[in-house]
Amino acid sequence: MSWFYLADMAGVAVFAIAGTLLAFRKQMDGFGVVVLASVTAIGGGTTRDLILDQPVFWLYDTTYFFVIFASALATIVWLRFRAFIPLNWLLVADAVGIAFFTVLGAEKALNAGVSPMIAVIMGTMTAVFGGMLRDVLARDIPMVLKSELYATTCIVGGIVFVLLHGWEPRVALVAAMLTTLGLRLGAIRYHWSLPVFREHSH
Repeated sequence: MSWFYLADMAGVAVFAIAGTLLAFRKQMDGFGVVVLASVTAIGGGTTRDLILDQPVFWLYDTTYFFVIFASALATIVWLRFRAFIPLNWLLVADAVGIAFFTVLGAEKALNAGVSPMIAVIMGTMTAVFGGMLRDVLARDIPMVLKSELYATTCIVGGIVFVLLHGWEPRVALVAAMLTTLGLRLGAIRYHWSLPVFREHSH
C-alpha cells in the first residue's frame, strides 16, 4: 500500500468529515449527510478523472465508500454529544482535505502524462471542486469564491509538488501538503486575501 493511497484515503475521510459537519450545521437528515459527505469526498477526484479520460477511481475500489460512511458515522456519533460546532472546525477540516487532495490530484495527472502546468490545475480542481459542490448543495457561497486565499493555496502547493516530484516523490508530497495547509490555515487565521476588484466611486 503506497503513501499516496494512504494519503488519498485520509483525504477522503477528512473531506467526508467536513461534509458531515456542514450537513449538521444545516440540520440535514441522514440522507443529506451521506450526500454532502460523498460529494465533498469524491466530487473533485471524479471530475479530475473524467477530464483526464481516466477510469473513475471509486468505480474499482469500494473502499472509498466504506471510508466515507465510517467517517460520516463517527462524526455523527461524536456530534451527538455536542450542542453546536464552531465554524472554524469546518474550515480546518476543509483545509486539511485540500492539502491532501492537491498533491493527490497533481500526482495522478503527472502519471497520466500531462504537463506540470496541467498537473497543478488538476490538483487544484481535485482539491476545490468537491467542496464547491458541497457548498452549492447546502446553499452556501462556495469557499473558492470568497476573498480569503483558497484555490491560490492549492496552486502554490501544486507548484511545490511538481517541482520536487522528480527528485523525491514522498518529500514532494509532504512539502506540498504542508505548504497548502500552512497557507490555508494562515488565511483563515489572519484573513489573507488577494486584491479584490471594486467599483470605483464617481
